[in-house]
Amino acid sequence: MAVASQVRIIFTIAIVCQLLLPRLCNLRVMASPTAVSEPKTLHQKADTAIDIEHAPVNDDPRQWSRARKTTTLCIVSLATMVSTLASNIQNPSNSLIEESLHVTSSQISWTLAVFQIIQGNFPLLWSAASEIKGRKPVYLVSSALFVVGSAVLALSKTIEVMIAMRALQAAGSSAAISISAATLADIYDTHERGTMMGIFYAAPLIGPALGPILGGSLSQDFSWRASFYFLLICGVVTILSFLILFKDTYRRGRSLTYRFALQRLDASKEPVQSPNESVVAGQDSSIPVEDIEKQLQPLHVPDATPALISTPGLDDFRLSIQDINPFPPYFRILSRKNNVVILTANGLVFGFSYCLSYTCARTLANRYGYNAFSTGLVLLCLGVGSIAGSVIGGWWSDRVLASMKAANGGKCYPEMRLESSKLAMLWLPPSVIGYAWVCEKHVNVAVICIMLVLIGFTSIWMYSGTLAYLVDANPGRSCTAVATNSSFRGSLAFVSVMTAVPLQDALGDGGLYTAWAGILVVMELLVMLVLRKGESWRRESEEREREILSN
Repeated sequence: MAVASQVRIIFTIAIVCQLLLPRLCNLRVMASPTAVSEPKTLHQKADTAIDIEHAPVNDDPRQWSRARKTTTLCIVSLATMVSTLASNIQNPSNSLIEESLHVTSSQISWTLAVFQIIQGNFPLLWSAASEIKGRKPVYLVSSALFVVGSAVLALSKTIEVMIAMRALQAAGSSAAISISAATLADIYDTHERGTMMGIFYAAPLIGPALGPILGGSLSQDFSWRASFYFLLICGVVTILSFLILFKDTYRRGRSLTYRFALQRLDASKEPVQSPNESVVAGQDSSIPVEDIEKQLQPLHVPDATPALISTPGLDDFRLSIQDINPFPPYFRILSRKNNVVILTANGLVFGFSYCLSYTCARTLANRYGYNAFSTGLVLLCLGVGSIAGSVIGGWWSDRVLASMKAANGGKCYPEMRLESSKLAMLWLPPSVIGYAWVCEKHVNVAVICIMLVLIGFTSIWMYSGTLAYLVDANPGRSCTAVATNSSFRGSLAFVSVMTAVPLQDALGDGGLYTAWAGILVVMELLVMLVLRKGESWRRESEEREREILSN
């Protein structure tokens, strides 16, 4: 009963953070006259088509040299690796922190849970800011927050300060996780994103793999504070890389968020004659609210269109931070069924991976008697499998997409990307069940290492394809889509870290991961559902938006 009660409490907290808080904030911001919505352009007809992916821009990042693109890829990969390294480098030091600060295990668990929930949901703000102000300013500000948080953590003397600074550290590290994928979408075209996403995602996977090893080694040789000093150094290197070597990839002409904010600003300053001859002005209180809302609906943008209608004076406006409201784009991503289903699948994969690394370390310490460093070496197998799955899975995703595009007369749609996931689906649940009972029966640790490699390989193979699909299926909103993905991931990771230990104690590794294998089968069915229904769902959403505009 105690376990069930804890599970219910944690799920309630996660639901509040994931759904209730954004909705309350949305209601508050929508009441503000400066809030950003995504209005229909009042200067164009409702059926105007914009190929936002290939809008002509100055200094097109997709035309940059290979060296410039590779430099950008390396910098954002480094930033994301440091962000993921910060998530679990503390784990081997938890017992030392308890002794030093005289705190309990439950208080220590909050430093982990708070980090995950904030790192998962804070990207909503960073992504909105990056779509208005650009990628580089956001990278610099967030990296500065990470440096400050790491510095104070290394000097903290109370658990309250530590929890607060882990929250600040998480907020600073979260930008790289969401904006990096959008940065790659800025510089690489659709046909090469799968491979590059795979290479990119391999780098941050090194963080969780090396985190326990580095944390354990630094704690044993110095103190638990050494881990945070190490993160401080990494943060300084990252911020210098962005400041000196990074060239901003953001272009306003390819951002729907900026276009809609610009149109909203323009509409609020100049009265515009609407089709029904009524005048719409920013401060005209004589117009019914319902009519204004109809006129401020989002512009319909097909997935692939041959022509671009440019927005005059796109670069003539400088929008302020007051124009940023992350929640309308967030709910617009969630308004499409294909997005919700694939986001749920991605969240389940990440929740499983975080639960696995957390409980595996506990099993190795309690049942095999491993120290922090030896535990980190075993967990490195999960990282090695994940890196291989990310690179190979990304390459396979591009190959499958190219083959299907050729067979379809040179035309493609985002759901083709998911065909590459079928191969990994066959192996993931059996690998998880194998791991479950290998741990339960206390088999030689070499077998655990093999199972971890297989699990990492197959789970990230699938994830690299679904992440690339999420970017492809949301042209012009890739940053918000990835931020929403981080929100789902962080919320499910929060649930995982708070329920992993009581469920492991109650069910054992055999029962816990057999249940996870069943959940992953459901996840695979969700991916298959999007593969079959995703295109029709997207078209239904487009038709619904078109009907709203016509009313």
